[in-house]
Amino acid sequence: MASSAAFRELQRDLESKANELSKLQKGNPPGDSLLHTMIASHHQRRKTYTIQLGENELVQKELDLLNEGANVYKLIGPVLVKQDLAEANANVRKRIEYMTGELKRLDAILQDLEEKQNSKKEGILKLQHRLQSLQAGKAKA
Repeated sequence: MASSAAFRELQRDLESKANELSKLQKGNPPGDSLLHTMIASHHQRRKTYTIQLGENELVQKELDLLNEGANVYKLIGPVLVKQDLAEANANVRKRIEYMTGELKRLDAILQDLEEKQNSKKEGILKLQHRLQSLQAGKAKA
């Protein structure tokens, strides 16, 4: 009797964990995984920031090659506007700092999302193993 109650309890736990994972994975479009979509969108944003960071680092290297009196122009709409070299350097440094910070933030979010997904899956697998071992014990008895 006790093993039968334990078996039913494990089945309920398994169903609740499976429902939790299902809720995490259900997205608005049917068949679309919300967690998977979030992870994919964060990877895409990370890729964009990585590309922009590389471009800005290249600009920084080019600005470092210029002499103090060199003319620097900034494209604003269809017009090139003269800009001070120190101001251009400062702007590029700020952009690089911002993008580096965003990349760190996105990495932390991605790691958290992937850990959530993995922990839910591991919990379900553990429950399934316990359920199978109980069923095997019942079959032998």
